[in-house]
Amino acid sequence: MQIPIKRSLERVPGGLMVVPLFLGAILHTLFPNTATFFGSFTGALFNGALPILAVFFVCMGAGIDFRATPAIARKGGVLLATKVGIAAILGVVFGHLLGEAPIMGGAFVGLSTLAIVAAMNDTNGGLYLALMGQFGRPKDAGAYAIMSLESGPFLTMVTLGLAGLSAFPWPTLVGSILPLLIGMILGNLDRDMRAFLSSAAPVMIPFFAFALGFGLDLAKIWQAGLLGIGLGVAVVAVTGAALFVADRLTGGNGVAGVAAASTAGNAAAVPAIIVAANPAYAEAAGPATVLVAASVVVTALLVPLLTAFVAARVRQEVEPSEPLHEPVARSAAPLR
Repeated sequence: MQIPIKRSLERVPGGLMVVPLFLGAILHTLFPNTATFFGSFTGALFNGALPILAVFFVCMGAGIDFRATPAIARKGGVLLATKVGIAAILGVVFGHLLGEAPIMGGAFVGLSTLAIVAAMNDTNGGLYLALMGQFGRPKDAGAYAIMSLESGPFLTMVTLGLAGLSAFPWPTLVGSILPLLIGMILGNLDRDMRAFLSSAAPVMIPFFAFALGFGLDLAKIWQAGLLGIGLGVAVVAVTGAALFVADRLTGGNGVAGVAAASTAGNAAAVPAIIVAANPAYAEAAGPATVLVAASVVVTALLVPLLTAFVAARVRQEVEPSEPLHEPVARSAAPLR
């Protein structure tokens, strides 16, 4: 008898990341001593998110191609700079208002600068490429080769430092991006290594997601429900407007811009990496993980609707004669 577990998970937006994360949280709430009780390899699966993430980012980097054409590099660079720039501006504003700690009471309990920056910083690449395959143009799809540099905690660390919050020493900053760079070097030196490494990355997503979830409290997840939905809506509205304008200014029709207005699934792992590098964010990390995970789901639902709406409005500008599918960075699509 076959049970379509993977297919069922993939029907949930960000399911390979979100479902294991919440299963881990449920298990932690009901049986918090499970990892200690079993120990050994089982205990490592419950508590080993960071080592798995390190390997994940090596594999992720291997799928990034240095040989992007100038047009693709320009488009991807503008979308990347816009997405990260919005996160940086909000990081500076909320950093001065909130500092490193989350809000401790009221309707916005759990909201933090860390949650806002992590949710805004990183685009769901799989969703973006799927939407470009349906509504976009090859050069728009290829732009993800540059945009995938958003992956990982490096830009979030830089943004938090720019916001005037607790900074990270340079070895930590370098260490946060080094696995991605190593993967990029390996993948560009040897196409067989690219295929080997990049194909392994999706397998790791449910494992590090489950380990991240095991560090969460279900009570906090319940509290973050409506706020998480609000954060997801804010990501689409704020970054979507800015990315639409940026896309139009670089000769696009705006479709690629709004298609990039989402939160990547692996962004939910960033708060845990941040607190491992700097304990000043310890209070914010747990609630931030939940809020970012909620944003992943909400943006995965809203962005396709918004993209379809914009594509319908500008359909006279779309070039139907061009092939809709673009192989650049396609291997990285399932990772987000």
